This record gives sequence, structure tokens and C-alpha cells, in this order.
Amino acid sequence: MKFLFKIFFLLFIIFGIFFGESKANDIQYLASPWVQQFTKSTYKASNQNWGLSVDQNGLIYAANSDGLLEYDGAYWNLYPHPNKGIVRVAQVHPDGKIYTGGQSEFGYWLKNNNGRLTYHSISKRLLKDLNDEIWKIIIQDHRIIFQSFSTIYIYENDKIKTITEDGEPFLFAFQANKRIFVEKIPSGLHELKNDKLIPISGKEQLKGHNILSILPFDAASFLIGTAKGGLFLMSKSGEITTWKNDINEELKNVQINNGIKLLNHYYVFGTILNGIYILDENGSFVQHINKSVGLQNNTVLSLTVDKQSNIWSGLDNGIDRIAINADLYYYSDNSGKLGTIYSAKIYQGYLYLGTNQGLFYTSWNPNKKYQPIDFKMIHGSQGQVWNLEVINNVLVCGHNTGTFQIQGTAMSLLSPKTGGWVIKLLSPHAPYVLQGNYTGVSLFNSLPNALTYQTQYPNFRSGVQLLETQSKNSVWAAGYNELNLLKFSDDFSVIKQIKPYAQKNGLPKSGYLGVYKLAAINVFTTDSGLYVYDELIDKFTPYHQLNNKLGTFSKANKIIPAGNNSYWFINKTRIALVDLLQGGQIRVDSIKLASLEDNMMKYYENISALNPNQYLISIDNGFSLLNLGRDNFKPTDVPSPLIRNIRSLFSTDSIDFNSDKKIVEIKYKNNSLQVCYALPYYTETAVQYQFKLTNTQEEWSDWSKLPYKEFTNLAVGQYVFTVRAKLPNGFITKETKVEIEILPPWYRTWYAYLGYLILLVLAIKEVRKWYNKKLIKHEKQVKKAYLLKQEELLKQEAIRAQQHLIEIKNKQLEQELYNKNKELTNATMNIVQKNELLNALNHELLQLKDENGNKLQPEQLQKVAKILKNAYEDNMDWHLFEQSFNETHENFFKKLKHQFPELMPNDLKLCAYLRLNMSSKEIASLLNITTRGVEIRRYRLRKKLNITTEQNLTDFLMNIS
Repeated sequence: MKFLFKIFFLLFIIFGIFFGESKANDIQYLASPWVQQFTKSTYKASNQNWGLSVDQNGLIYAANSDGLLEYDGAYWNLYPHPNKGIVRVAQVHPDGKIYTGGQSEFGYWLKNNNGRLTYHSISKRLLKDLNDEIWKIIIQDHRIIFQSFSTIYIYENDKIKTITEDGEPFLFAFQANKRIFVEKIPSGLHELKNDKLIPISGKEQLKGHNILSILPFDAASFLIGTAKGGLFLMSKSGEITTWKNDINEELKNVQINNGIKLLNHYYVFGTILNGIYILDENGSFVQHINKSVGLQNNTVLSLTVDKQSNIWSGLDNGIDRIAINADLYYYSDNSGKLGTIYSAKIYQGYLYLGTNQGLFYTSWNPNKKYQPIDFKMIHGSQGQVWNLEVINNVLVCGHNTGTFQIQGTAMSLLSPKTGGWVIKLLSPHAPYVLQGNYTGVSLFNSLPNALTYQTQYPNFRSGVQLLETQSKNSVWAAGYNELNLLKFSDDFSVIKQIKPYAQKNGLPKSGYLGVYKLAAINVFTTDSGLYVYDELIDKFTPYHQLNNKLGTFSKANKIIPAGNNSYWFINKTRIALVDLLQGGQIRVDSIKLASLEDNMMKYYENISALNPNQYLISIDNGFSLLNLGRDNFKPTDVPSPLIRNIRSLFSTDSIDFNSDKKIVEIKYKNNSLQVCYALPYYTETAVQYQFKLTNTQEEWSDWSKLPYKEFTNLAVGQYVFTVRAKLPNGFITKETKVEIEILPPWYRTWYAYLGYLILLVLAIKEVRKWYNKKLIKHEKQVKKAYLLKQEELLKQEAIRAQQHLIEIKNKQLEQELYNKNKELTNATMNIVQKNELLNALNHELLQLKDENGNKLQPEQLQKVAKILKNAYEDNMDWHLFEQSFNETHENFFKKLKHQFPELMPNDLKLCAYLRLNMSSKEIASLLNITTRGVEIRRYRLRKKLNITTEQNLTDFLMNIS
């Protein structure tokens, strides 16, 4: 027996399934359940997980080497133990406390107001010293039992009672059927009664085997799992016998380490060496789950089961969830022995798999519930198998090399025509069978329990992958983007007409064309949707009645019957189960096989019915087994989503949301929030969430897989956050609500307003004080300004008076200057007139004649001439002129002399006369020279004054100041 089981394991042996009507709590056997792996990088803690427990909400707790782990279906939380030690065991109490034990410590965890677990030590509070390591915790009504290898601690009414057995160590304690058992080393199994250890009568049978599990077998007896001796049954009275089962010898070698009871009639054992074994109540071997089928590690340190009957395994390296009660199981062809599966059939005691490697078989007894499976290839079947079909009790294999009849483990050639893609009996009452293959269509004759090849139609040579009858003698043939309607003679001996169909007949341009019978109607698949054929007008029209309801599955590339008006619609590896209901309604379930999306061979997807409720689905690396007959879903087991955390997006402040307050109060500075939620209901595909926040979003959001929602800058006020979840099967949970109030900022609180009022009163008082001071100051300033203004007015009046005096003086001076100028002008003109008179006298003198009429001699005129000359040369007039001129023209000569020191007195005289704007004639008279002499002097003066000919000499002199 042991040898046979090892052979089976090496060949990926998996046990078969009873293909009758499946019960709700039956575990599948032909394949393995899905294993969800949680690695240490996922939960961010140590490898080893020593204990597992589930609370009433479905949260998973793991005793990890780094502390206590918590998982809610979306988030992992690690709570390190305060003493930094290893947590060896965790047990959830119905009151919500999580009791844990480990190195020199035991106690419990409770959630604080922020939803975080906090540790409360029992041992440190009630014991002086604890040097033990706690390995087991048993919750018994109102008391908690902590067990180490040396002592049993009973915690009750906040007191601890200890039990030791004269230094004899304990192995482990167990609870089953409300009884508590403990194995002592070496004396054996005892029962704890009334705080005393009572020996079990048949304990000698177990001596030396090391008890690692005790489970209730029925209401009075127990199933005992040992590390070295396998499995035993213990009666109520204590009688112990070896339990006869399929794998007891195997279990002795893999060392049982723990066990749990599952679904009331299955027993699950975790081992040290080879993963998990499952047996039923009859001892039949049901499942073996180890690393080869998805378990992270073969050393199972702990086991528990949740409300959904998922098995949770704490491993030496990680945590795994085993979906043992799921509808979908998997067979992984890790060795590549089978290849890709294209068809499957059960026939006459065998299960056949047609693959790209060949045709495989394994014996199959429909009357046997559990049986070993060992696939072998039928000799000579190497190569591509396209199709397996039972025609009138004959199993026909369409193969790359021809068509074969399969009988048992042998095959015989029916037809040499290669590539039998499809074979179809035209009518249950007709003997004609058509086959589509690489080169056209073949005709077979069907007889009871026999099938014979007749002919290959020579006038049709296109490859055919699909055949469907249109009428009595008309058949649709589809293949390689080609569609033809074949019309046969009454005896099907010849094809009378071949009519191809394409876009001109209403078909769209498509990458594929297929024809399938759907509720007695031929439906044509295209990548633009489904079409139907109208024989009256010989046209194809869109099947709107179905297209509008199917969504993306209206573009299915393959349709496979699923019985009872149900069909599998496959759209490029996406699969939906479509039920055609009464009244033209349909039901589309695209979730059931969502986990297989992109895990199938495109365009060659295969779903084979093994019986009305069991389907074998080809996947990339083996096959999946779907059981539609199971009905394990219980809406009452589905919890509402849990609000796991409410935190500020931009602050590290904690938010109290787990207290008894009805409303979660949040400071205004934390008004940008992240609300985290989770549904502790565990499925293969992700749960989706929907939420709404009243006051900002009255309608439900779109469904999302994200287990959180962020809100930014929420206004002051009250809100109600509501969340619900949707399972992959479409079930929507009850709602979970939490009321949130965004508190006003501190400057908008009542005490802030009181402060504002006080400040306002003080401010008014200060303002009045300030105003009074300012008023007094202003009065002073006004008075001062008035005085200053009066003073300024007096000053201005004095200035005006002084200016008036100055003006009078200036007028007087101007008048004096005018008078002096007038006097100067008059004096000058007198001088001019005098000189002119002297010149005239001199002229007349020269003209005087004696009585004889002769001119007088110079000697006669000398005295008069001298007098005239003295009158000319008299400087008194000039000095008077100069004095008056200087008074009038502000020391003109001094300024001129200062600027032009080379000027001579005659030059100064000329300058003065020019400044008085006198003409050259007048100047000549004053200087007693000719006009020409004046011009010459003017010329010389110009040179001394460096005046160009363009400048006016008179203007120049008049501008000297």
C-alpha cells in the first residue's frame, strides 16, 4: 500500500470524483483546490506561523515569530509582542479578546479606540516569574487554559491556578467534545477533570507515538493523530484502536503535526514532511495538498478553518488559504506529460483526454466514490487529438492522422482522412454521420454500436471545423473564416449544391465565422456580434434580441452546450455561462470562471461535460474541474464590510473611530481622510466595493476593487459614509455605515467665539482709550497748528510788508536809475553837442577871412585854436561821464577790465558808448575822430574781446553784467 501511494504521488496522482449528483459539502477529488499563497513579503513578518485562529467577523489571526498577525481580506497588520518574543499560539475568545502565549509570557489583546490591538499581560500581573514557553491555549467556557511543557495555567476570575506533575513534562493539550486531554511524557494520555489529570485507560496503545491531534469523531468518540503511529480511534470509555484508513502507513512516515475537522465529515491533517492530507469519515483518502500542487512549504505548523470552510495553514514559510469548498479545482500538468487538452470524455469505464500529445486514459468506475487516477497514453495515439465524441455508443477520436474508434485502451482506424475536427450525427433516427476535417467532409454510416466510413465528398475540399444542420438535407459547414451551405442528396451520397456565404449575404467582415445550435436556432458567431439566417430572403441579420443582452459576449468565438438551455459563451478566453430563461430573458454569469481568463488557448478553448454537473475545462497547464451541482453559498455567512481604519492623509494624528461614540469626530486639520474597509470573506477573484458619502455624494459610486476611499478638504459638518461589497457570484452584502463629523477649526468653536467677544470688549475699551488720547493729542495739534498758522500769517504779513517796502525802494531806485540814465544821456548828448559846436567853430574859424578877403593865417588863429583844442581835450566831462556811467551800470568798467585786462582807456570809452547803443557818428563826435576811426576802433575792440564777425558787438557789451 505504501509503495503504491508513493508511485501515485510521483505521477501527480490525484483521486477521482463521484460523478453522480454532488452534495453541497462534498470535496472534489479529480483535481486540487486553489491555494492562495501569502508570503512573508506579503504580510511583512517572519517565516514561521505557529498558530491560527478566526474571530466571529472572519478575521484571521496568526501567531508569528515576529508577533501577532491580523488579516481581514484586504490588509495585513503585524502587532509585535511587547517583550519582542515569539508568539507560539493564538486563540480568539467569543468576547473579542485574542489570547496569545509565547516565550515567558501569556495574555490577551484588545482593540483600542483607534481600532488597533493593544496587549494586556496576564502572566506579569499575576505571576512573579514565568520561565515557560506557552504552546497551547484552550478556551473552556469562562476560563482559559495555557499549557507549557512543564505547567498548565488555569486563568479564571482574574486568578491563576497551576498544575504540575512532579516534574513530568507535558507534550500538548487538546479539546474535543468539550473534554480536555493532555499527554504526559512518558506516562501517556490523561484527561483534565476538575483541575486534575486522570489517566486514559487505553493510553498504553499510544505510548511513544507522540499525540499531535485529537479531534471529535462522533458525539462520543475521538480520532487521535500521532507523529509516529498514524491515526487511532478512542471510544468514550477510553478504549483505543488503530483506525483503518487508506493512508495510515503513509501518515506514519510524514509525521502528523496537527489536525482539524472539516464540514463535519472530513479530517484534515498537517504534517511535518509532506503537506496536508484529507480523509473522510470512512478513512478514504480524499486529497493531498503539498508543495507540488501550490502549498508554499510542506511543513505545516498550524491549521484552522473559517466559516466558508477554507482551510488556513500556518507554514514553516508563509500562510496559505486552501479553497477546499470551492466549485473550481485544478489539475496541474507540471511535468508536461499531458500537454494541452482539446477534448475529454467518460466512456465504458475510462476517462479519456484528447491532447496535442495524444490520447490519454485512466480507468474509471462510476460506482466508486474515490479512486486513484493515473493517465496513460493509448499506444499509437501520439499526435494531435482534435475531438472525442460518442456516436451511437461508439467513441470516435478525430486525430491529426485520421479518425479512430476507441475501445478500452486500444484504437482502430475508421478513416484515413486527416484532421477530424468535428463529427455529428445528423438525426437520432438517421444513419448518416458527417465529419469535418482538413480536406472537406466525410460520410460515415452509423449502426448500433458500430460506425463505418463511407466516402469523402470529392466536390468539396475546404477545411471544416464546425457542422450544423439547417434542414433535412442542408448542412452548414464553417472553417477558416469560410461559411458554406451544403445541400445533399436524400441518401447523402453526393453534395448536390455548395453555396458560399460572405458579406454580400449580410455577413460582416470578420476574423472568424462559426455556427452553433442555440435552442434549435442556428446562431452564427462573428467579431461584430451574433447573426441569424433568414431562409426566405437568403440573408443574415444581426441577432439583436440576444446581442443587446449579452454585452461583450455577443462577440463570442465559441458556444458550447451546458444542458438545460444553458450555454458556455467564450470570447477570446473569457467565459460566461448563459441561461436562456422563459419570456426571452437571459442570465449571464461571467464571474464563475473569471479566474481562468487568459489561462486558455485562444480559439481552441475547450469545456467538456463529464456529467450534467461536472465540466472539465482545458487550461494552459492542465485542466480545471467545475462542479455546478454544489450549492455551498450561504448568504448568512457573508458579513458586512468592516471599517478598518480612518486616518488623515496629511497628518500622523490618530483618529478615534472604534469607541462607543456614535459619531466619529475628526479635527478640521484632518479633514482630508482615507477610509479603509475590508470584507473578511475569502474568494479566488477579488471582492468589489461600492460606497457613498451623504452630503457630498448621494448616489452609489462605481464598483471598485480598491479597499479604501480618499476624501480631500471635507467641509465642516456631519456625514454618513456607507460601504457595501459584491462577491464574485454577484451577491451584494449588507451595508456598513459610520457617521463622521468634521469639527470646526479652533477659531470657529464656542470658546473661540467667547474669546473673540472678550477680545472685542477689550479692543473696544482700548480703542476708546486710544481715541480719547488721540482726541486730546489732536486738540493739542490743532491748537499748535492754529498758533503756527497765526505765526505764519504774521510772518507772511511782515514779508509782504517788507516786499512792499522793497518794491517801493526798487521803484525809487529804478526812478533814480532812470533819472541818472536820463541825466547821463543828457550829459552825453551835451558833450556831443558841445563837441559838434566846437567842430563847427573850428571849421568856421578856418574859414574866417580878413577885410581883404584872405584867410587868416594859422598864427592869427593859434590862440583860438588852442582854446578849442583844450576844450576838446578837457577830461572833466569824461570823468563825470564815467562816474555817472558806473553808478548806472554797476561798475561796468571794473567788470570789463577784469574780464579783459588788455583793454585801454579809449577801448573802455568805446565800450561805454556802445553799451549806450550810440551810433558811430555820435561816438566819433565824442571821441573827436572820424566815423572811419570809430569803425577801426570797433574792429580792434572785437579782436580784443574775441568776438566773431557774426556776433553783434553792442549786444555783447550790453549783456555783460
